[in-house]
Amino acid sequence: MTDRIFNVLFLCTGNSARSILAESILNKDGEGRFRAFSAGSQPKGAVNPFALKVLKSFDYPSEGFRSKGWEEFAGPDAPVMDFVFTVCDNAAGETCPVWPGQPMTAHWGIEDPAAVDGPDIQKEAAFVAAFRYMKNRISAFTSLPVASLDKASLRTKLTEIGQSDGASSPRNSAA
Repeated sequence: MTDRIFNVLFLCTGNSARSILAESILNKDGEGRFRAFSAGSQPKGAVNPFALKVLKSFDYPSEGFRSKGWEEFAGPDAPVMDFVFTVCDNAAGETCPVWPGQPMTAHWGIEDPAAVDGPDIQKEAAFVAAFRYMKNRISAFTSLPVASLDKASLRTKLTEIGQSDGASSPRNSAA
């Protein structure tokens, strides 16, 4: 068993919903084995209030999040990422920065709960669904013996996780 902490970056276009959910879930459920971050290619500038409400309702960290650009994680002073996951289809199709350390990448797309129109109850339900899908992916990820899997096996497992229930796109690659 390794004491190494793995750095994980979740990318989305706006960094206001899905990537924020993922960051909070992994930081709590990763039990100190993972350090999660999130960013966007075109950050909205604010975190969606429904993302924070749903995190809080499931007793996950909901404080201190901000919508930020991915360039923060591409510079020489940024933490070196071990994994980079795109969680929206738009970000998966964009040209990402070259990440120092050549992290493993995968696409874990989930429908955008922030795109739901309608009454607040429908919007909140969409965020709850996104939370559950992301939590399931992160649970599968944290149960992997990451340090002992060879790269090819790990890549296959990460792709399979991204194709699990709730996948928004059949894409097989990312970032």
